[in-house]
Amino acid sequence: EVQLVESGGGLVQAGGSLRLSCTASGFTFGDYAIGWFRQAPGKQREGVACISRRDFSTYYEDPVKGRFTISRDLAKNMIHLQMNSLKPEDTAVYYCNTWPTERLSWGQGTQVTVSS
Repeated sequence: EVQLVESGGGLVQAGGSLRLSCTASGFTFGDYAIGWFRQAPGKQREGVACISRRDFSTYYEDPVKGRFTISRDLAKNMIHLQMNSLKPEDTAVYYCNTWPTERLSWGQGTQVTVSS
């Protein structure tokens, strides 16, 4: 069974940075477009950013454009999300999965809390 594991979250002040990581057992990220998603309290899960399978092109939703950077590490089979200039509205649990359709069971996610 494929297991997604997200890490790197934490508590940070507004304007700060965090780097999230996603690993998977039994699954090769390089075979799919992969995205980061987030779910804030009381809200539905939403897509944040994705990276393509073939040419590593990236896409970002407007709220994070210019502040977040998604990347792949093929050798380590990992996906990263560098988050800079964090805002309180970025507070959420962050998850990774295939994009745009979530093909895998969701991991536990990693909590990001941004204080004002």
